[in-house]
Amino acid sequence: MQTRQNDPAVNSSARWYAVKCQPNREAVAAAHLVNQDFHVFLPRGQRVRRHARKIDLVLAPFFPGYLFVRLDLTRDRWRCVNSTHGVSNLVMQGGAPAAVPPGIIEQLQSRCDARGVLDMDAALKPGQPVRILTGALADFVGELERQEAGDRVYVLLTILGKPTSVALPRNSVVPESLSA
Repeated sequence: MQTRQNDPAVNSSARWYAVKCQPNREAVAAAHLVNQDFHVFLPRGQRVRRHARKIDLVLAPFFPGYLFVRLDLTRDRWRCVNSTHGVSNLVMQGGAPAAVPPGIIEQLQSRCDARGVLDMDAALKPGQPVRILTGALADFVGELERQEAGDRVYVLLTILGKPTSVALPRNSVVPESLSA
């Protein structure tokens, strides 16, 4: 989500700040901040939802409970962020909002598609540990062998003490470091 008027390219002194949201209210908070002409970034990713013996892949905030807002503390009325519907508070350090280190949000944005969904294909590399999200092998951790163009990956799992290569849909695995 982004604002219509507050262009960060125009304002070079603006920085990104983390906003703590009320439980499961990230989208509400983002919409209200956008309505106030703040530049907002709410990255989303695919998560497994298990309910009533049914497993679905759904879009959910990549950082549950948080979103990011771009502010120039000398120009913007940043205190009103804390009273926005869906927001708990800006993440503070002392008496001022704590800025996200430069480049981190920009790197995340470069991995997002037009809907704000993080593309984790760029994060997968052969040889790295991956966690399986869906199917009979859900929650198993293996080593990524290779990816194929047909949206298929091959994961090396140790099953009954023997290394076994398993073909899976690409959207059913994530890097182990991101699965927590």
